[in-house]
Amino acid sequence: MTTLHQQDKSKQEVEKTTGEKRKHRRADLEQQGLAVERWEAGRRAGSPFGQIVDISAGGVRIRTDQKNVRADNQICLRLELPDYAGISAFIDASGPNLEPKREWVGWLAVNRVQEVDGKQEVAGQLVDMDEMDRGMLGLYLSTQPMAA
Repeated sequence: MTTLHQQDKSKQEVEKTTGEKRKHRRADLEQQGLAVERWEAGRRAGSPFGQIVDISAGGVRIRTDQKNVRADNQICLRLELPDYAGISAFIDASGPNLEPKREWVGWLAVNRVQEVDGKQEVAGQLVDMDEMDRGMLGLYLSTQPMAA
């Protein structure tokens, strides 16, 4: 039987050898061609922003043609993910019962922007996602292929 101290020490050793410090597991969704919209809440309308490269319950990486995105920006996004293996990515808790939903609208805090193959790759955190949606997204993504 191992103690919690030993387990914690073992986890720290793995992080040192692998360099992995992510809090959430990333899923590679690039092959699915899932579009992301830049959302304007006042008009309740979106405009095409790019495609998901990979996503986790904490953040997303998007490939876009837009050149005006900078690190430290915040962008309102609309993500729509198809049901997979009978699991919806998000939960609607606005009514008396919890209902599955496919879309989430919220803020992306841009951490990094870099050019890849003539396009911008935008990576950031999904900052205002409630814990119910974050948990469901994590469950949903656990059924998807892992990113490298």
